[in-house]
Amino acid sequence: MAITIDVNYFNSFYLKRIYASDGTGANDQMPYAVDQGTRATSWTTPIVKNETYDWYIEEARIRGGYNNTTVDFGVKAYIVEDNDIQQRRSNSLIYSGIFNSRTGVNQTNQFSVGKEITRSVDPIGGSIQKLFAENTNLTIFQERKVNVALIDKSAIYTAEGQSMSTTANVVIGQITPVPGNWGIGTNPESFATYGYTKYFVDKDRNAVLKIQGSQIQEISLAGMMDFFRDQLSLIGTTGALLGSYDVYNQNYVLSMQPSGRFTDTTYKTLTFDERNQGWTSFFTYKPDDMFSSKGNFYSFKASGTTSYLYKHYSNQDRNNFYGTKTPSSIQFVFNPAPNNIKTFKTINYEGSNGWEVTALISDSTGEDATVTPPGGWLSNFDQITGDVRDADGAASGTDYARIYSYDEGAYTENNIQYRAGFDRKQNKYWAVIPNNTQDPIAGEVIWGNQTMGIKGYFATVTMKTDNTTNNGGLKSLFAVSSEFIGK
Repeated sequence: MAITIDVNYFNSFYLKRIYASDGTGANDQMPYAVDQGTRATSWTTPIVKNETYDWYIEEARIRGGYNNTTVDFGVKAYIVEDNDIQQRRSNSLIYSGIFNSRTGVNQTNQFSVGKEITRSVDPIGGSIQKLFAENTNLTIFQERKVNVALIDKSAIYTAEGQSMSTTANVVIGQITPVPGNWGIGTNPESFATYGYTKYFVDKDRNAVLKIQGSQIQEISLAGMMDFFRDQLSLIGTTGALLGSYDVYNQNYVLSMQPSGRFTDTTYKTLTFDERNQGWTSFFTYKPDDMFSSKGNFYSFKASGTTSYLYKHYSNQDRNNFYGTKTPSSIQFVFNPAPNNIKTFKTINYEGSNGWEVTALISDSTGEDATVTPPGGWLSNFDQITGDVRDADGAASGTDYARIYSYDEGAYTENNIQYRAGFDRKQNKYWAVIPNNTQDPIAGEVIWGNQTMGIKGYFATVTMKTDNTTNNGGLKSLFAVSSEFIGK
């Protein structure tokens, strides 16, 4: 008797999800034997499948026929490249088809082998690390070179050799190297842009750079050449150089992180100010990433497994980054009449109440063969050293002599108020410089706290904001000076 059999599937594939026989989970490799819950290396014991995770699928983009034993992709209506060996060209560009938003035609996944769609730059410059499109130009950053390519236009030259741009049926046109042997190294994260100015770092040449027009300028030479030479040499293959433009303060922010992101070790975060054409400030925060949006500056900071977004300049409590507060500090040098040895007697400043002197050190006298060890540096020069404080302002070390701020130095004796640090006269804050010399220099009869002031050709001064006066508020510092006398 004839019967009718319903065919449930047409040119279908039976897909099996293989599970280990011990039920430990999916095996994404070849079947292994399982021995007491431990994956062995034998091929003899079969894996038990779980039919709950099996499914059927009918042919979709493949071409077959009823009860055919083979399937294929069918006829291809485009050129086939028979030699499809993978190539890796780190100094080349390739472009796809276009996306038309008006028609909805998306050809960005099409790379025609019948057209010349690749352009290469000089391989001597290393691999391409960063691309930046600006108007009808494409800036190409290599490890050791910067190039500019024309987009949707080409360059022609007059009889006098002058170049002119003209529209052409090309996507990537003429490629022109930017003068100067500079590149972005392997740190494309240092790139930032604002307007027509682009910033980046070439750590192999110990330089921080910017591009304006067709010129590259080394902004690390603005009083910071030695600093960047030393710090950039610490950035290894795992280190990071995070760059971003702060539109709120109009600064280029650079965070140098030798151990890389998400690792709280030694780092330096500082800013370059276009208005002052110099590096104006260090910051105490270490960001994981930074960006600007709608006139504000933001940064990311991970805490455990969660990364948080912070909006800068929104907290009225100044110097509070990621919940950690740190006082502001500034270091500078007194160096009047550099050829004469001097005694610095007093220090005064113009600005807000709340500043204190934590270190005031004169220069050493140089090498001396009589010092032990021979040729060592004399350490008994005049100095006043401030206390060591934690980020929250609490004392964490020995509290040495320092020049207290106007409020913190106030005390009362016999109902009379005195100042141990800065006092105020004619709307300026001034204080006597104490002497903290521990040992006399050869020929010196009176030293230490028996004298006033410190001797030397110059003096290095460190001033910080205190932790009591208008805590978290604005503290200005306009000018600092010292009264001194000759030897």
